[in-house]
Amino acid sequence: MSKGPLGSGRNPEGGDAREEAGTLGLGSVEHLVLVAPTASGKSEIALRAAEALGDIEIVSIDSMQVYRGMDIGTAKVDAEARERVPHHMIDVIDPWQVWSVQQFQIEARKAVADIESRGKRALLVGGTGLYVQAVIDDLRFPGEDLVLRAEIEARTAEPGGIAAAYERLLAADPLAASRIDPHNVRRIVRALEVIEKTGEPFSSFGPGLDRYGATAFPVRIAGLWLSRDVTALRIHERFDAMRVGGLVDEVRALRAEPRGWSRTARQAIGYKELEEVLDMERDLENSSETELDSAFVDAFETAKRRTRSFSRRQRMWFRRDPRITWFGAVEKIEDTTPALLAWWGAA
Repeated sequence: MSKGPLGSGRNPEGGDAREEAGTLGLGSVEHLVLVAPTASGKSEIALRAAEALGDIEIVSIDSMQVYRGMDIGTAKVDAEARERVPHHMIDVIDPWQVWSVQQFQIEARKAVADIESRGKRALLVGGTGLYVQAVIDDLRFPGEDLVLRAEIEARTAEPGGIAAAYERLLAADPLAASRIDPHNVRRIVRALEVIEKTGEPFSSFGPGLDRYGATAFPVRIAGLWLSRDVTALRIHERFDAMRVGGLVDEVRALRAEPRGWSRTARQAIGYKELEEVLDMERDLENSSETELDSAFVDAFETAKRRTRSFSRRQRMWFRRDPRITWFGAVEKIEDTTPALLAWWGAA
């Protein structure tokens, strides 16, 4: 659990990652990155660190917090926290809009460049390795084939289609499959689209997925490490709090939006499981209230289980990156922060 060396990396087309960042005005300061699995307390630690360091603005590296109206289920920091420290890449688009990791990469880098242009440092906070690496590393994304994508989506819509699609991905690109939730239709379809379009493994695009070299702009990366038992408990407590806090009503509101709810947004764990219950709620209303409550309880338990699986994949992804300096996260968040501050303060 030590800091790894930064090597020299170039993209598949021969250009240097820093060239693109340079056009945005990045490179004059070293920015900070905090990675950790879901429910690790990283958002609170980032807030405390930003206030202590003084010259920091936070950039959320979360594929779902960009959506307005998806607040409870994505565990967004509240308005009071955003008043204390400016946060970027939260509430960027509406829930009916479709967004890609490439669009996220572009906008997040612009946010970092804006922060740097004002003489401050960015603290990038995230738990999904693909999105973190898309922003800080030299990832390039293959083009889209919407016709091919529609064909693959049609196949996945058939009975057993999602499982069959994941099996095809597992056979064609085991590395990519190991990093994708078997229930995440959007990412499975995208991976198969790229494989069928290019004839190359989805995991081969961008050296950052399996090779760790120079980042697109200077960063110092810290990671929070929790035991699986502690992580599982925090996930359990988070979903219980989300249920009490009104997540079911939040999903109802998103479903009622006249302009719809995009296929990318509705893939978020928690939302997806509750939507399945709401799809059959009319039939369940003819049953007892107890049966309906039981269906919601089952949905939350399924979301907890899928989040635990997602957390394991997050841990596996980040463990491969030798550039991360790891800090053991403890039960009390305030006890973790001093070591991070000492290390980041030297940046």
